[in-house]
Amino acid sequence: MEKSYKEYLHNITTFVFDVDGVFTDGSVLITENGELLRKMNVKDGYALKTAIQKGFNVCIISGGTSEGVRTRFKGLGVKDIYLGAHLKIEPIKEYLSTNNIDPKNVLYMGDDMPDVPPMKLVGMPTCPQDAIPEIKAVSKYISQKNGGNGCARDVIEQVLKAQGKWNDNYSAKND
Repeated sequence: MEKSYKEYLHNITTFVFDVDGVFTDGSVLITENGELLRKMNVKDGYALKTAIQKGFNVCIISGGTSEGVRTRFKGLGVKDIYLGAHLKIEPIKEYLSTNNIDPKNVLYMGDDMPDVPPMKLVGMPTCPQDAIPEIKAVSKYISQKNGGNGCARDVIEQVLKAQGKWNDNYSAKND
């Protein structure tokens, strides 16, 4: 019998995320000056920052080249950000090798064709609800949330809860 995806959550030490279609809804607003604007969910950002504070490795790999994306993730504490990565398998292999991370301990979330090779490499491939069918086919978990609408928060929160590391410094008695 196939293992439940929840059995993989206990071994995750590292999160790797695509950006567009995961942290965004895949839409791009274009200003008259040609600047591309994206909208991200602050709840995803909170979860990402919490994961970093709890000692998880976090890496961003995007085909996009927006310095605004780099600024956003650096502000959340992400140190490893690969932009302009159209062949995402190379940066993920470099990241895992440099940091001596076993691929089986990695959760990767992607939504489109460039994410298939890295998703096949890791132990916990995941995707948003609105990912393309090819991505859903290789995912061990499909979030009920769409890209840009809390899917990153969903997977981060599940991993941290499974490992007893979610919200342990907040509780109802602190309200």
